[in-house]
Amino acid sequence: MEKIDFVMIWVDGSDPKWLEEKSKYDPSSGDNKEVRFRDWDNLQFWFRGVEKFAPWVNKVHFVTWGHIPEWLNTDNPKLNIVNHRDYIPEKYLPTFNSHTIELNLHRIKGLSEQFVYFNDDMFVTAPVKPGDFFKDGRPMDTYAMDCIFFRKDSAGAFNGNDMELINSNFNKNVCMKKDFTKWFSPANGIKRVTKTAALNMWPWFPGMYYNHLSSNFLKSTFETVWEKEYDVLDATCSCRFRSKLNVNQWLMKYWQLADGKAIPRSVSIGNCYHLKEENYLEACRAVETGRHRLICLNDIEKTFDFEKIRDAVLESFDRLLPEKSSFER
Repeated sequence: MEKIDFVMIWVDGSDPKWLEEKSKYDPSSGDNKEVRFRDWDNLQFWFRGVEKFAPWVNKVHFVTWGHIPEWLNTDNPKLNIVNHRDYIPEKYLPTFNSHTIELNLHRIKGLSEQFVYFNDDMFVTAPVKPGDFFKDGRPMDTYAMDCIFFRKDSAGAFNGNDMELINSNFNKNVCMKKDFTKWFSPANGIKRVTKTAALNMWPWFPGMYYNHLSSNFLKSTFETVWEKEYDVLDATCSCRFRSKLNVNQWLMKYWQLADGKAIPRSVSIGNCYHLKEENYLEACRAVETGRHRLICLNDIEKTFDFEKIRDAVLESFDRLLPEKSSFER
């Protein structure tokens, strides 16, 4: 079996040194919202879930600005602590732009060709196997077209910028003909297959489905996209804060789909909960029962009463994963 690494990026938004450095730069032209940086204090459960439910993982690359949790066992042989300056080109530093941090992941020293990328709000909460992420050296993913949702403060701008590059590099009709059985595989789910069929009349890709879970990447995909679209990626990474002119790491996912590199995977692998008053208890039940193999607990602007919801989430994780992992002191 080829090695599979996990990569997770984390920012401690309460670190005074980080806040001091961040305050030196003018964020007024970019996206600098508190929800992008506030800490849910649940990082230990990410490591517990990985160790208990994905013990086969080769390496865990923990990407951070420089802050290290006091409880983290830095001597764990599976752990590689990666500082931004260890892999992001110096000309882009310091950066407070998650797109810059993500678009350069392929530069991490020792990273395997196959890797799974997690945001710090994405967890493993039930047993997973390597085949849930890669098969025969190919990433598992959902093939589906979708419409781009544009609204103030949405990711529509990034998504649209990604699709501009996809349509500039790929002929949609050729892609669909070559990989017809992938785009219309039952594994994608009836809703997505139906939407793909409805959108198939357009001669270009109107958008692609994104499920807001961990992403399965080939390092070589990043290298290819950087080679073909260096100027665009360079412009994004030169922004210290997020900007609507940016592309993001979804571009790599969409590229693998358009190129036919991926293999269809059932959408039942996981679920994303955009946490708010109406659904946080359902999300908590999903966590403590291990209902999903993968789960995303997304902090959004509508996540009011943050402390109450955070405490409920922590209690649920403690029920599912009460024992320390070898990643903890």
